[in-house]
Amino acid sequence: MSDLQLRPAPVVTGGREHVAAGPVHELLASRRVPLGESTVVRRLLPSLGRRMVGAWCFVDHYGPDDIVDQPGMQVPPHPHIGLQTVSWLHAGEVLHRDSVGSLQLVRPKELGLMTAGRAIAHSEESPREHAPFLHGAQLWVALPDEHRHVEPAFEHHADLPVVTGPGFEATVMLGELDGTVSPGTTYTPIAGADITLREDVEVRLPVEPDFEYAALTMSGIVEVDGERVDPGSMLYLGAGRDVLPLRAADGTGELVLLGGEPFEEKLIMWWNFVGRSGEEIARARADWVNGDRFGEVHGFEGEPVPAPPLPATPLKPRGRTR
Repeated sequence: MSDLQLRPAPVVTGGREHVAAGPVHELLASRRVPLGESTVVRRLLPSLGRRMVGAWCFVDHYGPDDIVDQPGMQVPPHPHIGLQTVSWLHAGEVLHRDSVGSLQLVRPKELGLMTAGRAIAHSEESPREHAPFLHGAQLWVALPDEHRHVEPAFEHHADLPVVTGPGFEATVMLGELDGTVSPGTTYTPIAGADITLREDVEVRLPVEPDFEYAALTMSGIVEVDGERVDPGSMLYLGAGRDVLPLRAADGTGELVLLGGEPFEEKLIMWWNFVGRSGEEIARARADWVNGDRFGEVHGFEGEPVPAPPLPATPLKPRGRTR
């Protein structure tokens, strides 16, 4: 998925100096951002208060949207460098196309994982015949310096491992949870899991004390470490826990848990690019404008996304938080 803002702000992130070494509760406010022709998302990361959780550097939540008489998601071809995208659905379908020739329909609780590496372009759209509702999350993972120029690739994993216990079921979408490992390719120690909670059962989920975590509620009212987290909201939790208490406060609750070792390297995020300098970002933009490096996405009915203008002011490092 893309950041389609006409004037995206540059964000400098990464580094360990502002990582909460112990447990915290930091509720991250979302902002509504239009995406493509008919989808509005809640952008939770990067936010005014927090820019990364482990290697996770971008979180959008959308829906549930009634798209019975609507085209649904329509995101034209656009470029990426230096990251992985994770498409995660609770309802609906998304058809993925990219410049390495992938064509894949992604359904709920299936992993669509695209590694941009040195450069890739892709589009995402609801198929013409689609389910009545669209609900999901779009996530980016920053690639560490030694792997950020890898060859672009796309993976689709329909059968993901599941961790179960009293009162919960967790699908491991990426990385590792409680010794269970996703088949998706990773480049840093990371965790991503979709968790369903049953009503009034206190769950004590084993987590890694060296990881920082955040929890995004997808549906229902969820209590995370005793804190109420409404649908479309995300709670940053810091690090230093062995166990994370979870509870569905009113019926079944669903959340996405994101975690990982704090990301040491400083990054610059602008538009759909994750790089290390303003010059690198400018080169990537010029390559997209000139039709170099990113390849072509075949089959999408529409024009690629034009590159927005670069900011007039130089990029200034500001760390992981403001």
